[in-house]
Amino acid sequence: MTQHSRLRLRLWQRKALDLFLASAKADFLAVATPGAGKTTFALAAARLSMPNLPGPLVVVVPTRHLKEQWADAALRFGFQLVVDWQPGDRPPADSHGVVTTYQQVGSSAASFFTLSQGGFVILDEIHHAGEERSWGDGVRDAFEGASRRLALSGTPFRSDTRSIPFVTYDDDEAVPDIEYGYGQALADRRVVRPVFFPRFGGHMEWMAPSGDILSATFDDPLARTQANQRLRAALSMEGQWLPSVLESAHQQLTSIRQHHPGAGGLVIASDQDHARDIADYLKQRFNVAVELATSDDPAASEKIAKFAAGDDPWVVAVRMISEGVDIPRLRLAVYATTTTTELFFRQAVGRVVRFIPGGGTQRAYMFVPDDARLRSYAVAIADSRRHSLRKSDRETPERDAERETDQMSLFAVLSATATDGPSEDDVLALTDLPGPDPANELEGQDFEELTLDLGLIPLPAGGPAVAPTAGGPSARHERDRLRRVNTNLAKELAELTGRTHATVNDELNRRAGIAKVSEATIIQLGRRSRAAEEWIRVEQRRRRTAQLR
Repeated sequence: MTQHSRLRLRLWQRKALDLFLASAKADFLAVATPGAGKTTFALAAARLSMPNLPGPLVVVVPTRHLKEQWADAALRFGFQLVVDWQPGDRPPADSHGVVTTYQQVGSSAASFFTLSQGGFVILDEIHHAGEERSWGDGVRDAFEGASRRLALSGTPFRSDTRSIPFVTYDDDEAVPDIEYGYGQALADRRVVRPVFFPRFGGHMEWMAPSGDILSATFDDPLARTQANQRLRAALSMEGQWLPSVLESAHQQLTSIRQHHPGAGGLVIASDQDHARDIADYLKQRFNVAVELATSDDPAASEKIAKFAAGDDPWVVAVRMISEGVDIPRLRLAVYATTTTTELFFRQAVGRVVRFIPGGGTQRAYMFVPDDARLRSYAVAIADSRRHSLRKSDRETPERDAERETDQMSLFAVLSATATDGPSEDDVLALTDLPGPDPANELEGQDFEELTLDLGLIPLPAGGPAVAPTAGGPSARHERDRLRRVNTNLAKELAELTGRTHATVNDELNRRAGIAKVSEATIIQLGRRSRAAEEWIRVEQRRRRTAQLR
């Protein structure tokens, strides 16, 4: 029996979906502010398109953590996606496709070319394809045979060095098929939060790599290299500037949590050592639980998920909580990274803009150094907040301070002191008085409903259709569980029989009728585990008989 579900779409999502379905082009670019619902739009587009396509669904994301997030979101639309697919393997026949990263695509383009023929590809945060030449080349080579390619970005982007595949440009500016900016989302109400920017000045003193002793405030005009050094000095935990800002941020978060008990704060650190120092400071100074998520920690994704589902006050991260990571309870962030590109800044702000329906007061805060570059970005967003206007199309490309090549070992922070607090406008916002936010008193944006057929979805591998499991256990999690069961059974058999693990696994695969465990369906994995259990029983009986003799 066919199942149907009514999906509530915001007006921009419905407009984007209509444009996508009406387009005869293979490529479509949607630029929408963080928190607007790009994932829902993209999966709705895939849900309506996939039944007519011969290939699988492939989702490409910037980070490992986003693989899990997209797979969980896809499940609500009836898609079973594999997050640990390895190039060269065939996806299990009971899956609809895979979620992967730009890094993996860049290194295995040929495998993805074979996989994606005739399929539907979602390129999340497509601007990442321009970060490494191999990534951009890989995306082009991997997906040129796909039937449809839907690219997403949380903010407009440029191509100052090389163009990104499948994106149309006008004078180095990406041209979206639909754009939904922060100002529009604010005007629509109940889509994103209004963000305020407490900006802190300071006086910094440091020893440059040349050995010169330099000092400056954020108001002093400096060349780019020295401006980057000043920012590093301010953000160092060896000075007093950052601890002072963290003190103010913690006070503000404490105030917010009086009315929103589960509210969380994020510190965006410069590197892993920096993040650990900040986390240690927060724990010791305020006696609170602090989650730490760094790229060198294999458990980082689990920690982010734990923080998102919990109510601890602080998480400190290095590029792990970036584009697309959905933690709606984040209400405050401290910008403590030396990255100074507008794209990264806007994406960072996007971590705190996600609106919680019925959540009461929804003001959000980004604590920032009063560096001229960051100040200009904050002012532009604040203007959108004040006037709900779209930001100017004129953007000035900035280089990333993290990419400076000066000798870090010769750089030393001598002192860094916060000398003044936020502007008058933001001081007023910091009161965060209880009661309804003016933005919440309005009726909010109208929604349109779309009827989706949530019946069985045909599988690209030609196997039997898979019933949607939204609200139930994911086939991905069941497959992972059965793989662990099979691994343990194979280990036990190797010990019982004295055979090598490779020999045991080959025999179990033969008995289950599969080539590789990584390609097995849930049914085949269950058949393999039963074969292993029967083999174990036989070996145990053989041993008992031998002992009786």
